[in-house]
Amino acid sequence: MKNNTLTFLFSFCFVVATAQSQYFPDATWLVKTPAEMQLSKTLLDSAVNFALKNENKVERDLRIANLKSYAREPDYKIIGPMKERGGPAGLILKNGYIVAQWGDINRVDMTFSVTKSFLSTTAGLAIDNGLVKSVTDSVKNYVWEGTFEEPHNSKIKWEDLLNQSSDWSGTLFGLHDWADRPPKEGTIEDWKNRKLNEPGTVFEYNDVRVNLLAYSLLQVWRKPLAVVLKEKIMDPIGASTTWRWYGYENSFVNIDGLMMQSVSGGGHSGGGVFVSAIDQARFGLLYLRKGKWKNQQLLSEKWVASAHKPSNSNKDYGYMWWINTSGRWKDVSSDLYFAAGFGGNYIVIDNVNDLVVVTRWMDDSKMGEFMNLVERSMSKK
Repeated sequence: MKNNTLTFLFSFCFVVATAQSQYFPDATWLVKTPAEMQLSKTLLDSAVNFALKNENKVERDLRIANLKSYAREPDYKIIGPMKERGGPAGLILKNGYIVAQWGDINRVDMTFSVTKSFLSTTAGLAIDNGLVKSVTDSVKNYVWEGTFEEPHNSKIKWEDLLNQSSDWSGTLFGLHDWADRPPKEGTIEDWKNRKLNEPGTVFEYNDVRVNLLAYSLLQVWRKPLAVVLKEKIMDPIGASTTWRWYGYENSFVNIDGLMMQSVSGGGHSGGGVFVSAIDQARFGLLYLRKGKWKNQQLLSEKWVASAHKPSNSNKDYGYMWWINTSGRWKDVSSDLYFAAGFGGNYIVIDNVNDLVVVTRWMDDSKMGEFMNLVERSMSKK
């Protein structure tokens, strides 16, 4: 009995000591040199130079970039705010400290589908707060105004929306599900009349359905998701006041007699989260610390783990976080996970190396090589 008590006390003290030793930034973020963190300065400098030299080729005027990228989508239009982008920028955090940075890390830029990971977070908060009892609940039990009434749509669960396997069929804010990234073959009539997949079985990246998740969460929270994110996450982690989360010009809905904007889950048709690299680094550090910030558990550890658990429909995708399960980035840890957005926007979480990496406007095809340099810098060998 005495030995068991001693073991418990030792374990408890170890956990407390570990928690106390973890660094969290205040208003001023501490910077450490590679030498102080026992990192290879040569490899870390090489990673930074690599990021600067491998800028994404997407146009600086992102309106042009979108119009080019989605030109084959029927009736494609931009209906949300957009902003001309800056140049390459980013940060590397080791044990919470800034060990490298490049470009203008305070510049507010569109972050496109990185927004999805912020959206997923508001879903996690809804679960944590009991507003949604379980991700396996049918969404129709919470959103009853007709969006999920059709026989196929009525089967959709929250987790199907979160891992992009719902195959929801319909039109939301004037955008048709079938017109978002349509197949390379077939006609509009073929796309409209396709055979629907059983919810939860087939992964399909589709922003209309992501926006549907945001709309459904708005019905649950009954206040703008930007407000939820600000109050529950961004203010507690010390983010700046410069970030914004936009929807579309026609995505205002009546909630309890007040007109609220349903935000978009990316910049596919404009909108989404506009944020600086340094604010994204704080968000990434929250996930690295399993939802805890200093002495507050802002997001449950259970949710953070669920968010980057491989889904049945795609082993490289969780709840709107990508996972390096199948080695998309070669010679890089298969355990890391990341938020990814059009134009080379990434927030990478590497639990094994206690590492957060944020990149803006990186050449997507070079991310694996870049991360390899970063991970190799963790050892002076």
